[in-house]
Amino acid sequence: MPDIQSLEKITIQIRRDILRMVHKVNSGHPGGSLGCAEFFVALYFRQMKINLPFSMNGENEDLFFLSNGHISPVFYSVLARRGFFPVSELNTFRLIDSRLQGHPTTHEGLPGVRIASGSLGQGLSVSIGAALAKKINNDPNIVYTLVGDGELQEGQNWEALMFATGNKVDNIIATVDLNGKQIDGSTEDVLPMGSIKNKFEAFGWEVIELNEGNSISHILKALQIARSKLGNGKPIVILMKTEMGNGVDFMMHTHAWHGKAPNNEQLENALSQNIETLGDY
Repeated sequence: MPDIQSLEKITIQIRRDILRMVHKVNSGHPGGSLGCAEFFVALYFRQMKINLPFSMNGENEDLFFLSNGHISPVFYSVLARRGFFPVSELNTFRLIDSRLQGHPTTHEGLPGVRIASGSLGQGLSVSIGAALAKKINNDPNIVYTLVGDGELQEGQNWEALMFATGNKVDNIIATVDLNGKQIDGSTEDVLPMGSIKNKFEAFGWEVIELNEGNSISHILKALQIARSKLGNGKPIVILMKTEMGNGVDFMMHTHAWHGKAPNNEQLENALSQNIETLGDY
């Protein structure tokens, strides 16, 4: 099992992958991908029970569903680096006939991708359904999902929250990426949501606050706390504060890099802040 230092080195390589992928095709979403790099590394390299080779039935293993599918660069990079498919395939990101489209799809059979996502607001519903299926099948493993904070502006999420509580789906750990930004600006300016913590608690969820969502050690601690609270009749959510564009100074503290690729000079600058550790594809 990799230690924190090893996980941090993997995270640096993930950032490099993200930057190079979106730069090559001048398209993609680097901001949120960079902001969630530590979370994905902690989840896939330390936290989740994963069976390889990949099987869509998901039996006897933990499952992950990405709801905010536009951050596919970080998802693809982590899946490749974790061994789901060859790292060299990252070179096909967003190309015609590639399995690595801008938003994850299932029709091409990319290992690790269980649902098509990118139509925001749907991932939580799917995850709750998968968790309920595990309970019905007496499968003791866990379902994880990641949701964007701007995505909570979609009403389907709140129906899902009610369903999970009403059916005591207590084998799910949802995480909300609280970076406070979306494509058109801050979430507060686009559509204020008030206290997300109070809302989840009002819907009967157990809430864990993670204020250091770009710290692998803090993420792992929050995930461990979440696991300790499973099986008590309530679904669990981690409210994870992150910085969009984390690890690249000129991409941080702004929503501008939500869906914009760096040019050649910007790429060189960004990569110089994240020195290669594992080897580029």
